[in-house]
Amino acid sequence: MERFFGFDLGDAESAVARLDAESQGMPELLNVGGDRSFVTACATMAGGELYIGEKACCAAGALKRRLRFKSRFLTDRSAAEDVERFGRGVLGMLTDSGQLVRDEDCCFYIGCPAGWNKNERERYRSIFERAGYPPVRIISESRAAMVSACQSRHLQVGYDILSKPVLVVDIGSSTTDFAYVMGGREVEMHTAGEVALGGGLMDELLLAAALEDCTERETVEQVFAESEAWKNYCEFQARRLKEKYFSDEEYWAEEGCRETVLLRFREPVKLRLRMDRETAERLLRGPHPRLDGKSFQKCFTESLHSVREQLPGPMPELLFLTGGVSRLREIRDWCAGAFPEAVVIAGAEPEFSVARGLAWSGRIDHRLRAFRQDIDALLHSDTVEKIVSASIEKLYRSAVDTLVTPILLEVADPIFNRWRDGEIRRLGDVDELLQQEIGAYLRSERARELLSGPIAAWLRPVAEALEEHTMPICVSHHVPYRALSLTTGVSASELDIRLDARAMFAVGELTWLIDSIISILVGLLCGGSGIALISSGPAGFAAGIAGSLLVLVLGKERMEKALLKADLPRPMRRIMPKSAFRSRIDMVSREVRRKYYAGMEKDNGLALGDRLAEDISAQIERCLTRMAEVVEIPLG
Repeated sequence: MERFFGFDLGDAESAVARLDAESQGMPELLNVGGDRSFVTACATMAGGELYIGEKACCAAGALKRRLRFKSRFLTDRSAAEDVERFGRGVLGMLTDSGQLVRDEDCCFYIGCPAGWNKNERERYRSIFERAGYPPVRIISESRAAMVSACQSRHLQVGYDILSKPVLVVDIGSSTTDFAYVMGGREVEMHTAGEVALGGGLMDELLLAAALEDCTERETVEQVFAESEAWKNYCEFQARRLKEKYFSDEEYWAEEGCRETVLLRFREPVKLRLRMDRETAERLLRGPHPRLDGKSFQKCFTESLHSVREQLPGPMPELLFLTGGVSRLREIRDWCAGAFPEAVVIAGAEPEFSVARGLAWSGRIDHRLRAFRQDIDALLHSDTVEKIVSASIEKLYRSAVDTLVTPILLEVADPIFNRWRDGEIRRLGDVDELLQQEIGAYLRSERARELLSGPIAAWLRPVAEALEEHTMPICVSHHVPYRALSLTTGVSASELDIRLDARAMFAVGELTWLIDSIISILVGLLCGGSGIALISSGPAGFAAGIAGSLLVLVLGKERMEKALLKADLPRPMRRIMPKSAFRSRIDMVSREVRRKYYAGMEKDNGLALGDRLAEDISAQIERCLTRMAEVVEIPLG
C-alpha cells in the first residue's frame, strides 16, 4: 500500500488528508474546491455537472442541491443517495486535480460517529464502494482523534496513554459526540453520550446578530427563505469567522473581526458578519431558541456532567477535544471543571484532527497486519518453548526450595499438633487430611506470594533471551521495543500487564508439579499416616506408647498397623513433645528435595519438563499477544 487517505465527512464541512506509506511527517491536508476545509454540499446542474463545496452553495440554476445529509443518514433513507453523490464528487475532484491517481495502490479510511453499530457502518461503507472508491474502511471518528493525539508531535501524548481511560469530545456542527476509550482500541470504545448540541447553534446566533444589523435585512431573509444553500453557506462563513476570533480571542476582543459575504441570488446583496467580545458572550451565554431558552454553556456543561455519571469505568485521565469549536478557551475550562481529574488537550488544528487521524489509521492498520504476521510467526515457532525449556530445571529447584519448609511449618506441623491434642482421633486419618490441606495450601494466594519472587527472578533471563527475537520485530515496524519487553516492570509481586509471577502457578497451570510435591511429602511424613515420624522420632517414643513387649509379640510392622487404627488416650499422645516435629523439619525438607531431584534425574525431567515448559510458554505467548494488541494505535 503506497498511500492512505483519511476522509472526514462532516455534516457541515469536510476535509481529506493523505499520508504516504514512508512519510515521516504529518498527513497532508488536500485542497478540495479551493480549500482544505470545504462545505459538505453537492449540487446537480442542468447539464449534468456535479458541484461540490462552496460552489454547490453558490451555483445558480441547480436542479438538485443537498446539504447536511450526514446527520440524516440513520433516519432518512434518501440521505444515502446524497452521501453517495457527494462522495462521488469529492473523488472526482481529487482525481481531476491529480491528488489521487487512478488505480494507485491506496485505500480510504472514512469516519463515522462512535455510536454507529456494525450494520450501520457496513451500509455506510457500501455507499463509497458504489461511488467507485478504492478499498474503504469505516472507523469511528473518536478512534481517529485518539490516533491523531498519539501520533501528533505537537501533543506528545505517547502510547502509554492507551492503557488509561480517555474521554474524546468531538464537537461537530450539529452534535457533540462523547466517546469513552479504554485500551485505545476501537472495539473497546463505548459511546458515553451524544447530544444535539453543536457549534452550528452558535453560528445561527452569529448569523441572527448580523441580520439584526443588516440594512438589507428583508432581502437577505427572503434569500434564506428561498435558498437553504445560501443560508447554510452564510452559516459556514459565520463558523469560519467565529473560529478565527476564538483562535486568538485576546487579539480580536477589542477591535473585533469582520467578514462580508456577497450573496448572488436574484440580485447581489451583502451581509456583514462581526465577532467581538460582546458577540462572543452572547454566543456562549445567551439564550438560544432551539435550546428551550438555555445557553450553549448551560447545555454543554449539563451534558458533561451527565456523561460523567454514565461512564462505564474509571474517570478519564485525558480529555481530548476535536472540532473547530474546541479552539474556545471556555470550552476547555468547562471540560476541566466537569473532569478535574483529567488533562484537557486539543490539537493545534482541532478541526483537522479526525481527517489526519483517519489517514494515520490507514497506515497503522497496514503496518499492524505485517506486525501481527511477524508476531504470529514467532508464536507459532518453537522459539519460546526452547528458551523456557533451557532453564526449566532452575524453576523446578527454585519452586521446591521455596515451598517445602513453609509447607512443613504451616500445614504439617499444625496437623500433627491437632492429632497430639486429640482433635484428630487416629493416625490413619492424617494421610487424607495432609493431602487435602497441602494441596489447598499449594493452590492458595500464600503459595503464589511465596513463589512470586523466585519466579520473577527466573523470568528475567527468560525475558532477556526472548527480547533477542521481539526487538527486531519492534524495530522493523517502528514500535517502541519496550512495548514487547517482558522485563519491563518485572518485580517480585506483580508484572503489570506483562507477566504476573503470582499467576504462573495458578491451579490449572502446574497441577502435576503440585501433585508431585504432595506425593513426596505425604510419603515421607506418613509412610502410613505418621509412622515414619513416630518410628524415627525421639528415643523411646514408640515404646512409651505401646511398650517394647508389643513390638516383640507383634513385630514392628504389625505394631505400626495397630497404631494406625488406635484411638490413643491424650496423655499417651502427649508423650511426644510439640518440638519433636519441628526438630526434624530441616531433615524432612532435605529429604523432600533429594527425592524430587532424584526423580527428575531418573526421568531426565522430560515428561514434567515438557508439560511445564509448554504451559509457561503458552502463558508467555498469551502475554505477548496482549502486548501486541496494546500497541495497535501508536504503531507507525
